[in-house]
Amino acid sequence: MENREKLGSRLGFILLSAGCAIGCGNVWKFPWMCGQNGGGGFVLIYIICLIVLGLPVMTMEFSIGRAAQASPIKMYQKLEKPGQKWHLHGYASLLGNVALMAFYTVVTGWIIYYFVMFLTGRYESFGFVNMISNPKINVIYLFVTVAIAFVILCFKLQNGLERVTKYMMIILLILMVVLACHNFTLSGAKEGLAFYLIPDFSKITGSTIVGAMNQAFFSLSIGIGSMAIFGSYINKERSLMGESVNIIGLDTFVAIISGLIIFPACFTYDLEVTAGPSLLFDTMATVFTYMSGGRWWGTIFFLFMVFAALSTVLAVCENIIAMVRDITGFSRIKASIICGIGVFLLALTTALGYSVLHFQPFAEGTAWLDFWDFIVSTNLLPIGAFIFSLFCCNKIGWGWDNFVLEANAGKGLKVKNWMKPVFRYVVPVAILFIYIYGLINFPW
Repeated sequence: MENREKLGSRLGFILLSAGCAIGCGNVWKFPWMCGQNGGGGFVLIYIICLIVLGLPVMTMEFSIGRAAQASPIKMYQKLEKPGQKWHLHGYASLLGNVALMAFYTVVTGWIIYYFVMFLTGRYESFGFVNMISNPKINVIYLFVTVAIAFVILCFKLQNGLERVTKYMMIILLILMVVLACHNFTLSGAKEGLAFYLIPDFSKITGSTIVGAMNQAFFSLSIGIGSMAIFGSYINKERSLMGESVNIIGLDTFVAIISGLIIFPACFTYDLEVTAGPSLLFDTMATVFTYMSGGRWWGTIFFLFMVFAALSTVLAVCENIIAMVRDITGFSRIKASIICGIGVFLLALTTALGYSVLHFQPFAEGTAWLDFWDFIVSTNLLPIGAFIFSLFCCNKIGWGWDNFVLEANAGKGLKVKNWMKPVFRYVVPVAILFIYIYGLINFPW
């Protein structure tokens, strides 16, 4: 493979990494879990978990990637001691990224479909259940999603992924602020904002804390090498904890603004805040139907959702391409074509899972989407983050001194010695707790 490509700017790195973290989960899952767990108290615990858990693991991922200057497939081989088997996690990372795209590309296709329906003024003639049970709609919009992503990724890193993501992320942030400001004027805005922003400590339970840790962890896309790959694309001018703070700040901004959009609307139109996927699709469509100029506000809303979802698709697919290129030595264009075809074929399971490919892996009503999500969210992400924490902070792996030397190279916020117990003990124990709790309480 030719010399490793690099990102052209620090802004490109921050927006690209934030784009990988920011996605559908920030917009529908965060408000939904917030509503289910009492509102403001959940937000407070979530932010604490981002700092204590998310920041250390993201810094570790970036450090491993930058030190190795390789994708997750080869980065362990460059850093591990002779005879060690840490590199097996690199192959699990490839599996995790592919499994994530097996359902995430389909969800992105749904969002594009809703955007098209609002743009063309046909938003009153369809519904979420009708959409997911229509194989033609699902396959067509899955193809559109995959085609857009891999055509962009065929170009060199700076001309393709970096340039497109910069514009998408900036437009996304502007659209979200506009929608939030609009919803501040709704009649239920006061009640919605009070529920969302004022903590009610009586509603904070053990499940609230676990849910907040879970959401903080998964919202940052840490554990399957998605952040490590972008670490391998940057130089040593900036320290990695400082850059992690910037990226987590953007990710949190999008999640918080999402609540500012959704909760005033829910309290205005007396809608259920724990509605799950329908909070984004049918519920928000109902809101826009009764809103003055609703067609255009709906178009803007789902346009920003397209940007949020595509930013994650592009970032994760770039990770897949980088790992495949490290294994095969293929050119960027050849790897993009092969990976694009592979992702499309695998994602057909989810796209057709509600119509012709019925599969019920767990409780009644589950489908292929739940199966792929179980592999990624319930297993590979927490296990991967646990492995990162062991590898970076213990002598059995890369080791604390090597990790700190890499993380602190350059200007910016540094990893301090007093943080060592948090990184070495608190982080892996918390991750292990989330994982075990998730398995025990999983709706088999």
